[in-house]
Amino acid sequence: MIRVVVVDDEALVRSGFELILGAADDVRVVATATGGDALATVRAAEPDVVLLDIRMPDVDGLTVLRDIRALPDPPVVAMLTTFDTDEYVLTALRSGAAGFLLKDTDPAQLAQLVRTLAAGGVVMSPKASHAVLRGHPAGPARDDAEVARIGHLTDREREVLVLIAEGLSNGEIGARIHLSPGTVKDYVSAILGKLRVSSRVQAALLAQRAGLLDDRQAPQ
Repeated sequence: MIRVVVVDDEALVRSGFELILGAADDVRVVATATGGDALATVRAAEPDVVLLDIRMPDVDGLTVLRDIRALPDPPVVAMLTTFDTDEYVLTALRSGAAGFLLKDTDPAQLAQLVRTLAAGGVVMSPKASHAVLRGHPAGPARDDAEVARIGHLTDREREVLVLIAEGLSNGEIGARIHLSPGTVKDYVSAILGKLRVSSRVQAALLAQRAGLLDDRQAPQ
């Protein structure tokens, strides 16, 4: 059972996510909270995944994210946003969020997105990710020092990087390219080291900026 905490300042959003996710056999919303109660709720509920509103009036989502990430064994955190050009999203991803999704995400997809997060995958709405990257000055750059590090990857590592950026977990990547999850984990570690990033999301952002996904998903 995947344990989820939903943090949002709007009661309707919290109850909506709870209702939608409650329909899945393997997902359970164990608690909901506003920003001010978020950290205490997460500590008490010990969820696997936190869906966290990025903009809240009492305590903003970036502050809550930093507090959660500072816990001894933090859960996976994905940011919720209403705007597909929210300038806070990139900051959240660089601060340790495992992805983000729009609040109007198709309800039929929500449980699978939570499963992907729980399995270690990256979740980034294609529409929102393109908008975030286009709106960031360094987004479309293909010749900066960070993007240039992709040139140090082997062909197989580049292939794995693209699949990471598509949001796949290690198990899903292994199934796609016929490798064991353990081997994929080794590739991921090598990729993070060569790119000098600390998370799969940061690696995915570099893949986006380098244009590695241009042939796989067009901006919407």
